[in-house]
Amino acid sequence: MKVIASSLRKGNVVEMEGRLYVVLTASNFHPGKGTPTTSVDMRRISDGTKVSERWRTTEMVEKATVDEREYDFLYEDSEGFHFMEPATYEQVVVTEDVMGANKPYVREGMRCYVKTFDGVPIALEVPQKITVEITETEPVTKGQTASSSYKPAMTDIGVRVMVPPHIGPGTRIIINTDDDSYVERSKD
Repeated sequence: MKVIASSLRKGNVVEMEGRLYVVLTASNFHPGKGTPTTSVDMRRISDGTKVSERWRTTEMVEKATVDEREYDFLYEDSEGFHFMEPATYEQVVVTEDVMGANKPYVREGMRCYVKTFDGVPIALEVPQKITVEITETEPVTKGQTASSSYKPAMTDIGVRVMVPPHIGPGTRIIINTDDDSYVERSKD
């Protein structure tokens, strides 16, 4: 299935020259003059080699046909990360290298998309926005304006995020899993 390059996201599977690649990062660049481009870092599924590719944002890219289903995360052990399909109770084990940068975001009971090719898990997509709790952050410096400055903070899942000055330890926030950016304060 052909899709435009600018629609690629982390976790998508792309087919190039007969090989499958899983997208690790995708970013669109729009210069003042010239053609907008999409830069994509990918991992070749067959041997784990990392590849960088750049396309014009309107260029068509072959998105691989893989089996993509929702799975619930159960637990992690020496084999890997165990997921269960809620409808059939079928379980799959996702290895550490397939988990990649998604590892800190996955929590027990979380619903994720696991992509399989010939029954083997090749990619995992976590929800784009998740709620985390701030465990530590720097104190507010007097005179800082809320609109322009952000301060570093550590979350309960071990991911460092930049947050507005009014956010303190114990506050629950929503972050974007694509780039670990602060979205908003959690409503719960």
